Amino acid sequence: MIKDIVILGSTGSIGEQTLDIVRNFQDKYCVKALTANKSAEKLVAQAREFNPEYVVIGDGEYYNFVKEELSGTKCKVFSGKEEINNIAEIECDVVVAAIVGFAGLEPVYKAISKGRKVAIANKEPLVAAGHILIDLAKKSGANILPVDSEHNAIFQCLEKKHKDFVRRIILTASGGPFLNWDIDDIKNVNPEQAIAHPNWSMGAKISVDSATMMNKALEVIEAYHLFAMPFDKIDVVIHPQSIIHSMVEYLDGSVLAQMGAPDMRTPIVYALGWPERVDGISKKLDIFNMNDLQFIKPDYNKFPLLKKAYDCLEAGQAYCIALNSANEIAVEAFLNREIDYSEINSCVEYVLNYIDIGNVSAIDDVIEYDLYSREIAKKYLSARKSK
Repeated sequence: MIKDIVILGSTGSIGEQTLDIVRNFQDKYCVKALTANKSAEKLVAQAREFNPEYVVIGDGEYYNFVKEELSGTKCKVFSGKEEINNIAEIECDVVVAAIVGFAGLEPVYKAISKGRKVAIANKEPLVAAGHILIDLAKKSGANILPVDSEHNAIFQCLEKKHKDFVRRIILTASGGPFLNWDIDDIKNVNPEQAIAHPNWSMGAKISVDSATMMNKALEVIEAYHLFAMPFDKIDVVIHPQSIIHSMVEYLDGSVLAQMGAPDMRTPIVYALGWPERVDGISKKLDIFNMNDLQFIKPDYNKFPLLKKAYDCLEAGQAYCIALNSANEIAVEAFLNREIDYSEINSCVEYVLNYIDIGNVSAIDDVIEYDLYSREIAKKYLSARKSK
């Protein structure tokens, strides 16, 4: 039976790798809808190849171009944020949620509300609104399947019937491009150095998050919600080879680990095929070349943003929202060469000092805290420019 797939954020790294899987298994998957924000030419090329029923370009400035380029095809073309939300609700077998950043929250919420199987690749919706999305999935019957390699690994290793016997879950981290650099040398690195990840092929924002280990901070919060695990039972270990993607340790001393070559198509295929296992196209793991697997305790002095995940979980959900929002603003400024690398952490700290514990019980609350946090972060950037 061919599965209909909706890909939210099809022109990004995860979206492209999902399409690579579809390209190789057209007898198993059919693309029903594609969405992108601004990458109009790439979206058009994808639509011509996969011929989906629906195509949405988020930025209305590119609507006429996409519409004209796809005239004569079966594709129905739309534009705007609301249309992306609408597409997230359509009938399908799998929604691949690959929109980068907080912008992915509302489409994920819409898909879950309709009881869809959601393969979620972006961390931010669960970081900002994990408790809301998990509760909603329980009510709607939706399945949330993590595509992040670490959470996908835990999903595979965590036996639900034995969850009460878990001692801890262990998220592995590559350490990024600056693992072996001195702290003082990292302060003035440029964007090109920060996005040069040694193992994974990812977008610029996610690559910077890997360099600062903010990606792991977000993953700690994500794991807290996804697996209903107390944050003091979530540990992080740096594993530079990226062969073991994460582990679950049980009370009897058993440690279950999921291993594989560093290839995001492996967790994507797992999510598309779940609850079955299906053929994939990812790199195969050569166990005879696994002679030097390293495991290193994270240095919070070098990676201060990682420690903030635990602090924010203890402080409350509003702080988790602010952590993510401030980081998005700061990383964008760094990539635009408006601030130095070390100021990403400074900006996040500045914003967290302005947040108060508040009620976060609905999506509107999440959006309000997000907007508030972004405004504070922008004030930090403005104050810096005025010096």
